[in-house]
Amino acid sequence: MYKNIIKRVCDFILALLLLVIAAIPMIIVAISIKLEDGGPVIYKSKRMGKGCKVFNTYKFRSMKVNRQELHSNLSHEQMVTKVGKVIRKTSLDELPQLFNILKGEMSFIGPRPWIPEYYEWFNDEQKRRSDVLPGISGLAQVKGRNGISIFKKIEYDLYYVDHISMWLDVKIVFETVIQVFKKTNAEISEQGIKEEIRELKEQNKSAEIKAQKEYEAAVE
Repeated sequence: MYKNIIKRVCDFILALLLLVIAAIPMIIVAISIKLEDGGPVIYKSKRMGKGCKVFNTYKFRSMKVNRQELHSNLSHEQMVTKVGKVIRKTSLDELPQLFNILKGEMSFIGPRPWIPEYYEWFNDEQKRRSDVLPGISGLAQVKGRNGISIFKKIEYDLYYVDHISMWLDVKIVFETVIQVFKKTNAEISEQGIKEEIRELKEQNKSAEIKAQKEYEAAVE
């Protein structure tokens, strides 16, 4: 009941309420981003949602417009705009994801929506993290965010999928607030993402080798 109906109703009502409350701050952020470099206000990114369906997540843009051209010369931190540094520290860059929640693509709490490249290397068990709507925050985020391994993140996500409840969601909300003030391991660089995908690939190779050895042993 909670997982399929109550959670969705609560998400929709709360997202609508927060959009009304945050309307002025969001307008101020949008104007600030536009005034700094004239680039687009919203950054769209392909992410994997419930049932492994791809959708666009919305965030306030915090990176420089021509970051791809600057990538070879600047560090990840240097590619963040002045406004971007502020909205990242305060998590204001996440506010546009309220629209994702209204559309039913996301929830306030759930496994973070990852880029499709991750799912190319998931095994069947790991793909279960997409059995629920992805969230703005989740169990893995409050248990270490990007300071823990990719496999530990998935372990926490699967625990959430198997134990989803109102009490667990409320607990994650409070722990998320604490993490926002701590600001620990909040960001992951492009290199960090590549490293996590590499680890998933290595996992698949190891599983294939193990399966082959087991097959050879069985037919001998």
